[in-house]
Amino acid sequence: MSERIVILGGGESGTGAAVLARRSGLYGNNIFISDSGKIKDKYKEVISAHAIEYEENGHSSEKILNASEVIKSPGIPEESTLIRSLKDNGIPVISDIEFAGRFTRAKKICITGSNGKTTTTLLIYHIMKRAGCKVSIAGNVGKSFAMAVAENYEDDPDYYVLEISSFQLDNMYSFKADIAILMNITPDHLDRYHHKFQDYIDSKFRILQNQTNNDLFIYCADDKVITGEMNKLQPVSRLVPFSLTDQFTEGAFVKDNAIVIKYNNQIFSMIIDELSLKGQHNVYNSMAAASTACALNIRKETIRECLTDFQGVEHRLEPVLQIHGIMFINDSKATNINSTWYALESMKTKVIWIVGGIDKGNDYAMLSDLVRQKVKAIVCLGVDNSRIHEAFDGMGITIADTKSMKEAVRSSYYLAKNGDTVLLSPACASFDLFENYEDRGKQFKLYVREL
Repeated sequence: MSERIVILGGGESGTGAAVLARRSGLYGNNIFISDSGKIKDKYKEVISAHAIEYEENGHSSEKILNASEVIKSPGIPEESTLIRSLKDNGIPVISDIEFAGRFTRAKKICITGSNGKTTTTLLIYHIMKRAGCKVSIAGNVGKSFAMAVAENYEDDPDYYVLEISSFQLDNMYSFKADIAILMNITPDHLDRYHHKFQDYIDSKFRILQNQTNNDLFIYCADDKVITGEMNKLQPVSRLVPFSLTDQFTEGAFVKDNAIVIKYNNQIFSMIIDELSLKGQHNVYNSMAAASTACALNIRKETIRECLTDFQGVEHRLEPVLQIHGIMFINDSKATNINSTWYALESMKTKVIWIVGGIDKGNDYAMLSDLVRQKVKAIVCLGVDNSRIHEAFDGMGITIADTKSMKEAVRSSYYLAKNGDTVLLSPACASFDLFENYEDRGKQFKLYVREL
Protein backbone atom coordinates (compact mmCIF):
# COMPACT_ATOMS: atom_id res chain seq x y z
CA MET A 1 0.00 0.00 0.00
CA SER A 2 1.30 3.47 -0.91
CA GLU A 3 2.05 6.07 1.71
CA ARG A 4 -0.73 8.44 2.79
CA ILE A 5 -0.09 12.15 2.31
CA VAL A 6 -2.25 14.76 4.05
CA ILE A 7 -2.20 18.43 3.05
CA LEU A 8 -3.36 21.03 5.57
CA GLY A 9 -4.76 24.06 3.76
CA GLY A 10 -6.52 24.10 0.42
CA GLY A 11 -5.08 27.37 -0.92
CA GLU A 12 -2.30 28.03 -3.42
CA SER A 13 0.41 25.94 -1.77
CA GLY A 14 -1.87 23.11 -0.57
CA THR A 15 -3.60 22.64 -3.91
CA GLY A 16 -0.24 22.66 -5.69
CA ALA A 17 1.15 20.04 -3.30
CA ALA A 18 -1.90 17.80 -3.82
CA VAL A 19 -1.65 18.05 -7.62
CA LEU A 20 2.07 17.24 -7.48
CA ALA A 21 1.41 14.26 -5.18
CA ARG A 22 -1.15 12.97 -7.70
CA ARG A 23 1.18 13.64 -10.64
CA SER A 24 4.04 11.75 -8.99
CA GLY A 25 2.00 8.52 -8.86
CA LEU A 26 3.57 7.62 -5.50
CA TYR A 27 0.46 7.94 -3.35
CA GLY A 28 -2.37 6.36 -5.35
CA ASN A 29 -5.65 7.63 -3.89
CA ASN A 30 -4.06 8.26 -0.48
CA ILE A 31 -4.04 12.05 -0.87
CA PHE A 32 -6.25 14.14 1.38
CA ILE A 33 -6.68 17.92 1.77
CA SER A 34 -8.12 19.34 4.99
CA ASP A 35 -8.89 23.05 5.47
CA SER A 36 -10.25 24.65 8.64
CA GLY A 37 -12.03 27.28 6.51
CA LYS A 38 -13.79 27.41 3.16
CA ILE A 39 -11.75 26.45 0.11
CA LYS A 40 -12.02 28.96 -2.73
CA ASP A 41 -13.94 27.79 -5.81
CA LYS A 42 -10.90 28.18 -8.10
CA TYR A 43 -8.94 25.69 -5.95
CA LYS A 44 -11.91 23.32 -5.56
CA GLU A 45 -12.13 23.07 -9.35
CA VAL A 46 -8.47 22.01 -9.56
CA ILE A 47 -8.79 19.57 -6.63
CA SER A 48 -11.92 17.97 -8.14
CA ALA A 49 -10.37 17.78 -11.62
CA HIS A 50 -7.60 15.63 -10.12
CA ALA A 51 -10.09 13.51 -8.10
CA ILE A 52 -8.46 14.42 -4.77
CA GLU A 53 -10.43 13.86 -1.58
CA TYR A 54 -10.87 16.99 0.56
CA GLU A 55 -12.75 18.51 3.48
CA GLU A 56 -13.37 22.14 4.42
CA ASN A 57 -14.64 24.16 7.40
CA GLY A 58 -12.90 21.89 9.90
CA HIS A 59 -10.31 19.14 10.41
CA SER A 60 -11.20 15.46 10.95
CA SER A 61 -8.38 14.25 13.17
CA GLU A 62 -9.01 10.58 12.32
CA LYS A 63 -8.34 11.35 8.63
CA ILE A 64 -5.21 13.34 9.43
CA LEU A 65 -3.44 11.47 12.22
CA ASN A 66 -3.06 8.35 10.01
CA ALA A 67 -0.83 10.24 7.55
CA SER A 68 2.67 9.06 6.64
CA GLU A 69 3.58 12.71 6.14
CA VAL A 70 1.78 16.07 6.33
CA ILE A 71 2.35 19.11 4.12
CA LYS A 72 1.42 22.26 6.02
CA SER A 73 0.24 25.54 4.55
CA PRO A 74 2.63 28.34 5.59
CA GLY A 75 -0.31 30.19 7.15
CA ILE A 76 -0.86 27.54 9.86
CA PRO A 77 1.12 28.33 13.04
CA GLU A 78 3.52 25.72 14.42
CA GLU A 79 1.86 26.14 17.82
CA SER A 80 -1.62 25.09 16.62
CA THR A 81 -3.19 22.13 18.43
CA LEU A 82 -3.31 20.02 15.26
CA ILE A 83 0.38 20.53 14.43
CA ARG A 84 1.34 19.70 18.01
CA SER A 85 -0.76 16.48 17.79
CA LEU A 86 0.99 15.47 14.58
CA LYS A 87 4.40 16.00 16.10
CA ASP A 88 3.40 14.15 19.29
CA ASN A 89 2.41 11.22 17.04
CA GLY A 90 5.78 11.32 15.25
CA ILE A 91 4.24 12.32 11.90
CA PRO A 92 6.64 14.49 9.84
CA VAL A 93 5.30 17.96 8.97
CA ILE A 94 6.91 19.66 5.96
CA SER A 95 6.33 22.68 3.72
CA ASP A 96 5.26 22.55 0.09
CA ILE A 97 8.75 23.83 -0.83
CA GLU A 98 10.39 20.84 0.86
CA PHE A 99 7.94 18.48 -0.87
CA ALA A 100 8.31 20.03 -4.34
CA GLY A 101 12.12 20.01 -4.10
CA ARG A 102 12.06 16.19 -4.19
CA PHE A 103 10.55 16.15 -7.70
CA THR A 104 12.85 18.47 -9.66
CA ARG A 105 16.50 18.41 -10.65
CA ALA A 106 16.50 22.11 -11.54
CA LYS A 107 18.96 24.47 -9.85
CA LYS A 108 17.16 26.52 -7.22
CA ILE A 109 17.79 30.24 -6.74
CA CYS A 110 16.07 31.11 -3.45
CA ILE A 111 15.38 34.61 -2.18
CA THR A 112 14.29 35.49 1.34
CA GLY A 113 14.41 38.50 3.67
CA SER A 114 12.03 40.78 5.51
CA ASN A 115 11.80 43.23 2.59
CA GLY A 116 12.67 43.42 -1.10
CA LYS A 117 12.37 39.71 -1.83
CA THR A 118 9.50 39.96 -4.34
CA THR A 119 11.18 42.73 -6.33
CA THR A 120 14.50 40.88 -6.33
CA THR A 121 12.86 37.57 -7.30
CA LEU A 122 11.02 39.16 -10.24
CA LEU A 123 14.12 41.07 -11.33
CA ILE A 124 16.28 37.92 -11.35
CA TYR A 125 13.61 36.09 -13.35
CA HIS A 126 13.37 39.04 -15.78
CA ILE A 127 17.14 38.94 -16.41
CA MET A 128 17.29 35.14 -16.78
CA LYS A 129 14.29 35.05 -19.12
CA ARG A 130 15.83 37.78 -21.30
CA ALA A 131 19.11 35.83 -21.33
CA GLY A 132 17.29 32.79 -22.76
CA CYS A 133 17.58 30.58 -19.67
CA LYS A 134 15.05 27.78 -19.28
CA VAL A 135 13.64 29.15 -16.02
CA SER A 136 10.40 29.16 -13.98
CA ILE A 137 9.38 31.47 -11.15
CA ALA A 138 7.40 30.26 -8.13
CA GLY A 139 7.08 30.18 -4.36
CA ASN A 140 5.64 33.21 -2.62
CA VAL A 141 5.18 34.95 -5.97
CA GLY A 142 3.07 33.57 -8.82
CA LYS A 143 2.35 29.84 -8.61
CA SER A 144 3.31 27.74 -5.62
CA PHE A 145 6.56 25.81 -6.14
CA ALA A 146 4.67 22.50 -5.94
CA MET A 147 2.18 23.55 -8.64
CA ALA A 148 5.01 24.78 -10.88
CA VAL A 149 6.86 21.45 -10.49
CA ALA A 150 3.62 19.54 -11.18
CA GLU A 151 2.99 21.55 -14.38
CA ASN A 152 6.62 21.10 -15.52
CA TYR A 153 6.74 17.42 -14.52
CA GLU A 154 7.58 16.11 -18.00
CA ASP A 155 9.78 19.06 -18.93
CA ASP A 156 11.88 20.20 -15.98
CA PRO A 157 13.36 23.69 -16.36
CA ASP A 158 17.07 24.26 -15.72
CA TYR A 159 16.32 26.78 -12.96
CA TYR A 160 13.62 27.78 -10.49
CA VAL A 161 13.67 31.28 -9.04
CA LEU A 162 11.85 30.99 -5.70
CA GLU A 163 10.69 33.62 -3.25
CA ILE A 164 10.56 31.84 0.12
CA SER A 165 8.99 33.13 3.33
CA SER A 166 10.17 32.37 6.87
CA PHE A 167 7.03 30.24 7.38
CA GLN A 168 8.04 28.03 4.45
CA LEU A 169 11.66 27.83 5.63
CA ASP A 170 10.48 26.58 9.03
CA ASN A 171 9.38 23.25 7.57
CA MET A 172 12.25 22.64 5.14
CA TYR A 173 14.80 19.96 6.02
CA SER A 174 16.46 18.23 3.03
CA PHE A 175 15.87 21.07 0.58
CA LYS A 176 18.95 22.96 -0.65
CA ALA A 177 19.30 26.32 -2.39
CA ASP A 178 22.02 26.33 -5.06
CA ILE A 179 22.05 30.12 -4.79
CA ALA A 180 20.66 31.52 -1.51
CA ILE A 181 19.93 35.25 -1.31
CA LEU A 182 19.22 37.00 2.00
CA MET A 183 18.12 40.62 1.52
CA ASN A 184 17.81 41.80 5.14
CA ILE A 185 16.37 40.81 8.52
CA THR A 186 14.21 43.24 10.46
CA PRO A 187 11.55 42.44 13.10
CA ASP A 188 8.51 40.95 11.33
CA HIS A 189 5.93 38.25 12.07
CA LEU A 190 7.06 38.26 15.70
CA ASP A 191 3.56 37.17 16.68
CA ARG A 192 4.44 33.82 15.03
CA TYR A 193 7.87 33.59 16.68
CA HIS A 194 6.97 33.85 20.40
CA HIS A 195 7.87 37.57 20.15
CA LYS A 196 11.53 36.49 20.04
CA PHE A 197 13.53 38.17 17.28
CA GLN A 198 16.22 35.45 17.45
CA ASP A 199 13.64 32.79 16.54
CA TYR A 200 12.75 34.79 13.42
CA ILE A 201 16.47 35.25 12.59
CA ASP A 202 17.04 31.49 12.95
CA SER A 203 14.14 30.88 10.57
CA LYS A 204 15.58 33.17 7.89
CA PHE A 205 19.02 31.55 8.14
CA ARG A 206 17.51 28.17 7.26
CA ILE A 207 17.97 29.40 3.66
CA LEU A 208 21.60 28.23 4.12
CA GLN A 209 20.84 24.69 5.28
CA ASN A 210 22.55 21.89 3.35
CA GLN A 211 24.66 24.30 1.28
CA THR A 212 28.19 23.20 0.39
CA ASN A 213 31.22 25.16 -0.79
CA ASN A 214 29.93 24.72 -4.36
CA ASP A 215 26.84 26.82 -3.52
CA LEU A 216 26.47 30.59 -3.34
CA PHE A 217 25.26 32.85 -0.53
CA ILE A 218 24.48 36.39 -1.67
CA TYR A 219 23.71 38.67 1.28
CA CYS A 220 23.48 42.26 2.48
CA ALA A 221 26.70 43.11 4.33
CA ASP A 222 25.14 46.37 5.62
CA ASP A 223 22.64 44.42 7.70
CA LYS A 224 24.14 44.10 11.18
CA VAL A 225 21.76 41.25 12.09
CA ILE A 226 22.97 39.20 9.10
CA THR A 227 26.68 39.88 9.63
CA GLY A 228 26.39 39.19 13.38
CA GLU A 229 24.73 35.86 12.71
CA MET A 230 27.29 34.91 10.06
CA ASN A 231 30.11 35.48 12.54
CA LYS A 232 28.42 32.84 14.71
CA LEU A 233 27.48 30.38 11.95
CA GLN A 234 30.55 30.61 9.66
CA PRO A 235 28.73 29.41 6.47
CA VAL A 236 30.66 27.08 4.17
CA SER A 237 29.04 28.51 1.01
CA ARG A 238 30.87 30.79 -1.39
CA LEU A 239 30.07 34.28 -0.08
CA VAL A 240 28.99 37.19 -2.32
CA PRO A 241 28.18 40.24 -0.15
CA PHE A 242 26.55 43.47 -1.35
CA SER A 243 26.85 46.87 0.32
CA LEU A 244 26.32 50.61 -0.12
CA THR A 245 29.31 51.46 2.08
CA ASP A 246 31.98 48.71 1.91
CA GLN A 247 33.97 47.45 -1.07
CA PHE A 248 34.93 43.82 -1.76
CA THR A 249 37.35 41.80 -3.84
CA GLU A 250 34.31 39.62 -4.67
CA GLY A 251 30.83 41.06 -4.23
CA ALA A 252 28.72 44.11 -5.09
CA PHE A 253 29.21 47.68 -3.90
CA VAL A 254 28.70 51.35 -4.79
CA LYS A 255 31.54 53.47 -6.10
CA ASP A 256 31.32 56.91 -7.79
CA ASN A 257 27.50 56.71 -7.99
CA ALA A 258 27.65 53.33 -9.77
CA ILE A 259 26.97 49.79 -8.69
CA VAL A 260 30.03 47.59 -9.20
CA ILE A 261 29.96 43.78 -9.14
CA LYS A 262 33.15 41.76 -8.97
CA TYR A 263 32.82 38.03 -9.54
CA ASN A 264 35.25 35.44 -10.96
CA ASN A 265 37.71 38.20 -11.89
CA GLN A 266 35.04 39.89 -14.03
CA ILE A 267 33.68 43.40 -13.33
CA PHE A 268 30.17 44.68 -14.11
CA SER A 269 29.29 48.32 -13.42
CA MET A 270 26.28 50.55 -14.03
CA ILE A 271 25.42 54.14 -13.05
CA ILE A 272 22.75 54.18 -10.31
CA ASP A 273 20.74 56.88 -12.12
CA GLU A 274 20.22 54.43 -15.02
CA LEU A 275 18.45 51.87 -12.80
CA SER A 276 14.72 51.72 -13.53
CA LEU A 277 13.97 51.17 -9.83
CA LYS A 278 14.62 54.25 -7.70
CA GLY A 279 15.45 54.59 -4.00
CA GLN A 280 18.10 53.17 -1.70
CA HIS A 281 16.23 49.90 -1.13
CA ASN A 282 16.13 49.29 -4.89
CA VAL A 283 19.89 49.75 -5.17
CA TYR A 284 20.15 46.76 -2.82
CA ASN A 285 17.59 44.80 -4.87
CA SER A 286 19.43 45.61 -8.11
CA MET A 287 22.82 44.60 -6.64
CA ALA A 288 21.44 41.26 -5.41
CA ALA A 289 19.84 40.51 -8.80
CA ALA A 290 22.89 41.58 -10.81
CA SER A 291 25.20 39.54 -8.54
CA THR A 292 23.06 36.47 -9.26
CA ALA A 293 23.18 37.17 -13.00
CA CYS A 294 26.99 37.57 -12.92
CA ALA A 295 27.30 34.27 -11.04
CA LEU A 296 25.22 32.64 -13.80
CA ASN A 297 27.58 34.13 -16.41
CA ILE A 298 24.83 36.16 -18.11
CA ARG A 299 26.09 38.76 -20.60
CA LYS A 300 26.71 42.23 -19.14
CA GLU A 301 24.63 43.89 -21.88
CA THR A 302 21.62 41.73 -20.94
CA ILE A 303 21.98 42.57 -17.24
CA ARG A 304 22.26 46.29 -18.03
CA GLU A 305 19.20 46.24 -20.33
CA CYS A 306 17.08 44.47 -17.70
CA LEU A 307 18.11 46.78 -14.85
CA THR A 308 17.16 49.70 -17.11
CA ASP A 309 13.72 48.49 -18.26
CA PHE A 310 12.34 46.46 -15.31
CA GLN A 311 8.86 47.72 -14.47
CA GLY A 312 8.69 47.03 -10.73
CA VAL A 313 6.09 45.27 -8.61
CA GLU A 314 2.39 46.01 -8.19
CA HIS A 315 1.58 47.35 -4.68
CA ARG A 316 5.22 48.28 -4.03
CA LEU A 317 5.69 52.09 -4.27
CA GLU A 318 3.37 52.00 -7.29
CA PRO A 319 2.36 55.45 -8.61
CA VAL A 320 -1.42 55.45 -9.13
CA LEU A 321 -2.62 58.92 -10.23
CA GLN A 322 -1.96 62.62 -9.79
CA ILE A 323 -5.12 64.55 -8.94
CA HIS A 324 -5.03 68.37 -8.57
CA GLY A 325 -1.27 68.14 -8.10
CA ILE A 326 -1.56 65.46 -5.37
CA MET A 327 0.35 62.22 -6.12
CA PHE A 328 -1.20 58.96 -4.86
CA ILE A 329 1.23 56.06 -4.27
CA ASN A 330 0.23 52.46 -3.49
CA ASP A 331 2.70 50.70 -1.19
CA SER A 332 0.20 48.19 0.20
CA LYS A 333 2.90 45.48 0.14
CA ALA A 334 4.62 47.32 3.02
CA THR A 335 3.39 45.02 5.80
CA ASN A 336 6.16 45.83 8.30
CA ILE A 337 7.98 48.85 9.75
CA ASN A 338 11.14 48.45 7.67
CA SER A 339 9.23 48.47 4.37
CA THR A 340 7.47 51.66 5.40
CA TRP A 341 10.78 53.19 6.53
CA TYR A 342 12.14 52.74 2.99
CA ALA A 343 8.93 54.16 1.48
CA LEU A 344 8.99 57.30 3.66
CA GLU A 345 12.75 57.68 3.13
CA SER A 346 12.22 57.78 -0.65
CA MET A 347 9.53 60.53 -0.54
CA LYS A 348 10.59 63.93 -1.91
CA THR A 349 7.44 65.88 -0.92
CA LYS A 350 5.26 66.30 2.18
CA VAL A 351 3.30 63.10 2.86
CA ILE A 352 -0.20 62.22 3.98
CA TRP A 353 0.50 58.74 5.29
CA ILE A 354 -2.18 56.01 5.37
CA VAL A 355 -1.12 53.44 7.99
CA GLY A 356 -2.60 50.61 10.05
CA GLY A 357 -4.03 47.09 10.07
CA ILE A 358 -3.03 44.10 12.15
CA ASP A 359 0.08 45.00 14.11
CA LYS A 360 2.74 42.25 14.09
CA GLY A 361 4.69 43.59 17.07
CA ASN A 362 5.69 46.88 15.43
CA ASP A 363 8.09 49.36 17.00
CA TYR A 364 6.85 52.62 15.50
CA ALA A 365 9.67 54.55 17.23
CA MET A 366 11.92 53.49 14.30
CA LEU A 367 9.84 55.82 12.08
CA SER A 368 9.74 58.85 14.40
CA ASP A 369 12.49 60.90 12.73
CA LEU A 370 11.15 60.29 9.22
CA VAL A 371 7.59 61.10 10.32
CA ARG A 372 8.77 64.42 11.81
CA GLN A 373 10.66 65.28 8.61
CA LYS A 374 8.19 64.19 5.97
CA VAL A 375 4.65 63.56 7.25
CA LYS A 376 2.10 66.37 7.56
CA ALA A 377 -0.92 64.16 8.39
CA ILE A 378 -1.59 60.53 9.33
CA VAL A 379 -4.70 58.62 8.28
CA CYS A 380 -5.16 55.49 10.39
CA LEU A 381 -6.83 52.57 8.61
CA GLY A 382 -7.56 49.69 10.94
CA VAL A 383 -9.91 48.15 13.48
CA ASP A 384 -7.53 49.12 16.32
CA ASN A 385 -5.31 52.19 15.79
CA SER A 386 -4.31 52.69 19.44
CA ARG A 387 -0.60 51.87 19.00
CA ILE A 388 -0.29 54.32 16.11
CA HIS A 389 -1.83 57.04 18.29
CA GLU A 390 0.52 56.16 21.17
CA ALA A 391 3.52 56.56 18.86
CA PHE A 392 2.57 59.78 17.06
CA ASP A 393 -0.07 61.72 19.02
CA GLY A 394 2.55 63.92 20.69
CA MET A 395 4.06 65.19 17.43
CA GLY A 396 1.50 67.86 16.63
CA ILE A 397 0.54 66.08 13.39
CA THR A 398 -3.11 65.78 12.34
CA ILE A 399 -4.25 62.16 12.86
CA ALA A 400 -7.56 60.89 11.45
CA ASP A 401 -9.15 57.48 12.12
CA THR A 402 -10.93 55.62 9.31
CA LYS A 403 -12.53 52.20 9.07
CA SER A 404 -12.65 51.63 5.29
CA MET A 405 -10.39 52.28 2.31
CA LYS A 406 -12.97 54.60 0.73
CA GLU A 407 -13.00 56.74 3.89
CA ALA A 408 -9.18 56.66 4.14
CA VAL A 409 -8.69 57.81 0.55
CA ARG A 410 -11.24 60.63 0.92
CA SER A 411 -9.74 61.78 4.25
CA SER A 412 -6.22 61.82 2.81
CA TYR A 413 -7.40 63.76 -0.26
CA TYR A 414 -8.99 66.47 1.95
CA LEU A 415 -5.83 66.70 4.07
CA ALA A 416 -3.52 67.05 1.06
CA LYS A 417 -2.79 70.02 -1.17
CA ASN A 418 -1.09 70.61 -4.52
CA GLY A 419 2.47 69.21 -4.37
CA ASP A 420 1.81 66.67 -1.59
CA THR A 421 1.93 62.86 -1.80
CA VAL A 422 -0.68 60.50 -0.38
CA LEU A 423 1.21 57.33 0.54
CA LEU A 424 -0.54 54.07 1.43
CA SER A 425 2.24 52.26 3.32
CA PRO A 426 0.43 50.42 6.12
CA ALA A 427 3.37 48.82 8.04
CA CYS A 428 0.81 46.18 9.12
CA ALA A 429 -0.91 43.04 7.89
CA SER A 430 -4.23 43.56 6.11
CA PHE A 431 -6.50 40.86 7.49
CA ASP A 432 -8.62 43.07 9.77
CA LEU A 433 -10.36 44.86 6.88
CA PHE A 434 -9.09 43.18 3.69
CA GLU A 435 -8.55 39.74 2.18
CA ASN A 436 -4.81 40.38 1.72
CA TYR A 437 -2.41 43.18 0.81
CA GLU A 438 -3.36 42.86 -2.89
CA ASP A 439 -7.04 43.46 -2.05
CA ARG A 440 -6.00 46.46 0.07
CA GLY A 441 -3.92 47.91 -2.77
CA LYS A 442 -6.60 47.29 -5.40
CA GLN A 443 -9.22 49.03 -3.24
CA PHE A 444 -6.86 51.98 -2.78
CA LYS A 445 -6.43 52.33 -6.56
CA LEU A 446 -10.18 51.96 -7.14
CA TYR A 447 -11.16 54.72 -4.69
CA VAL A 448 -8.36 57.03 -5.87
CA ARG A 449 -9.74 56.74 -9.41
CA GLU A 450 -13.23 57.56 -8.08
CA LEU A 451 -12.08 60.89 -6.57
